Amino acid sequence: MTKEERLEKQKQKLLTMRAFDDEYRRAYGMVGGIDEVGRGPLCGPVVACCVVFDNTVDILGIDDSKKLSKKHREELYDLILDKALAVGIGQKDNKVIDEINILEATKLAMKESIEKAEKMLEKRDLGSLDHVLIDAVTLNGISQSQIGIIKGDTKSLSIAAASIVAKVTRDRMMEAYAEQYPGYGLESNMGYGTAKHYEGLRQYGITPIHRLSFLKSFMDK
Repeated sequence: MTKEERLEKQKQKLLTMRAFDDEYRRAYGMVGGIDEVGRGPLCGPVVACCVVFDNTVDILGIDDSKKLSKKHREELYDLILDKALAVGIGQKDNKVIDEINILEATKLAMKESIEKAEKMLEKRDLGSLDHVLIDAVTLNGISQSQIGIIKGDTKSLSIAAASIVAKVTRDRMMEAYAEQYPGYGLESNMGYGTAKHYEGLRQYGITPIHRLSFLKSFMDK
């Protein structure tokens, strides 16, 4: 694929994903897209993000964060924070995950991300958040109308952007933890249960950031 063809493909994807969000803007008003990262790892927090765009956002290359290189995610992260009307980030640590389970902790992180995005909109005098698009989760106790979208990070521009911001945010946290807790490979596995991670657990034991509820079978050995 030539550079021109790749650019044209990115333009078409931007238009398609932005048009998806536009349908909800026309129906509901201000729309935020929400996604999370970190439900599966053995340690660290779950991180959620809410991104609010207007209907003119023109960032090329936004896609499901899992499809992008680290370098590309980092570049898009800066552009999203610069061009979004609002970005809210929520997180819940391993202790909360152990206490209430990963799904409920994820929902709390998502609610926190909505609240922070709302505060940013209010601070910028841009109005209120009316509707949220969520990647396959339903939230109770929020004031906005909502819809859960299966594989939303491949359809909605704002959800895909939220997936990128959440991923970069959490990866940076795990890289910092890797310096604090060397030997588990956290700088590369981001807390997921790789061979290197389990080797570290056997050699150095469980750290304060590990999710005990995810390690029951390991601890029973």
